[in-house]
Amino acid sequence: MSQTERPEDIVREEKAQLDFTRDMTYGDYLHLDALLGAQHPLSPEHNEMLFIIQHQTSELWMKLMLHELRGAIDNVAADRLQPAFKMLARVSKIMEQLVHAWDVLATMTPPEYSALRPYLARSSGFQSYQYRQIEFLLGNKNAAMLKPHEHRADLFAQVQRAYEAPSLYDEALRLLARKGLDVPADHLERDWTQPYQSSEGVEAAWLAVYRQPDRYWDLYQLGEKLTDLEDAFRLWRFRHVTTVERVIGFKRGTGGTSGVAYLRRMLEVVLFPEIWKLRTDL
Repeated sequence: MSQTERPEDIVREEKAQLDFTRDMTYGDYLHLDALLGAQHPLSPEHNEMLFIIQHQTSELWMKLMLHELRGAIDNVAADRLQPAFKMLARVSKIMEQLVHAWDVLATMTPPEYSALRPYLARSSGFQSYQYRQIEFLLGNKNAAMLKPHEHRADLFAQVQRAYEAPSLYDEALRLLARKGLDVPADHLERDWTQPYQSSEGVEAAWLAVYRQPDRYWDLYQLGEKLTDLEDAFRLWRFRHVTTVERVIGFKRGTGGTSGVAYLRRMLEVVLFPEIWKLRTDL
């Protein structure tokens, strides 16, 4: 902009629309009135706004993650791997975004959190029905995790559907079998509500893929997309643990869990065990 140009002249020259009396605006499209009006601090503490927005934005990212995960599962089940790869890559990037979100919450000090904690009552991220569906779709099935959602029939139905459905890894193994690999029958049709149990037969099938990547290129790429996904998921969980320890130490969680100790136990869960084990056995 030259010294003689005025901002209003530039806008006029660009022919930007300025009158929205009859047209949809950016705020209308995004429902910003509802979105930005959804923060209702319960305490007089300045830092509660950070706490609320941190968790609300995380839930928005998880909504997108569920959208992409379900799409990826449907595409793997239909042998459409190229769109599935794009969706799985996006899920990994969303998790990367969530990892960095913890950096913002970590600016809250222990005294600041302690001041607002009584206002949270028994509410806890442990009760997130979207996070629970992500866990179930990734194969970490646990019937006890249905209980926190029984008070809302609509939410319970969503979580239960994810609990009863084949996981992403279940569908990946069925795909391997359709492509001619010898996957044990008891891993192709089973009770999908049960936690996944690793299998030497499944590892042998993945080993065949990884020893002949040119022959099984799409399946090889699928294995690497699953590896990327679990890698990102582990980082998300780990950053959660370290942030919680930094802010509240080893106090019990507001939802009743042991807090950091519980979160550390969750770090031990392996979603796609054979894909990790084959790296040693190759």
